[in-house]
Amino acid sequence: MKKITDRIFLGMISGLVGLIALMGTDIISSKMRISQRSYATTAAGVWVSSRRQAEKWQGQLLGTMMNIGLCMVGGVSAVKLLTTFGRDKLVPKGIFLGVTFGSVITAILSGFAQNKVRPKDANSNLSYLLSHALFGLASVFTAAKLGDNSLFDTPPQNDYLQSTELTTEQIIGSKNDNIQPVQSIFH
Repeated sequence: MKKITDRIFLGMISGLVGLIALMGTDIISSKMRISQRSYATTAAGVWVSSRRQAEKWQGQLLGTMMNIGLCMVGGVSAVKLLTTFGRDKLVPKGIFLGVTFGSVITAILSGFAQNKVRPKDANSNLSYLLSHALFGLASVFTAAKLGDNSLFDTPPQNDYLQSTELTTEQIIGSKNDNIQPVQSIFH
């Protein structure tokens, strides 16, 4: 399979995969009545004047379109995170990205004075937090798997110091290429 070499396009695809995880979790949470209202309803509440309008199909479409855009921005952030800091430790990086990105977005959506459908109960907000954590995991794993290796070969920011240990990607590469590890200067 041909890997994606464009960071923005990879971020968009990663964000859409993350959106599927987010919406799936959110739908289950709403159906089980864990959450007072879906995330799409909350997002639509920023732009419409009542909960009834937000729950109509037009409001749901509006909220979903907002979620698509925000998730694509989150996917681009996932790609930036991985291309800057590497593809190792994907689970903590995905949870970190999802929870922080989701917390900021939820705070912004709930903070608008005109948002009449923002949830104020802990269960709804915990459900959103779980949905965003799964969004982050799905986005990060998608970016790591679909992204071309050339995207992740960024030069180190402190290239004036000789590395004392190999990174995970260098270790894997050395197994494949018979590269000799760098000797530590502390021996």
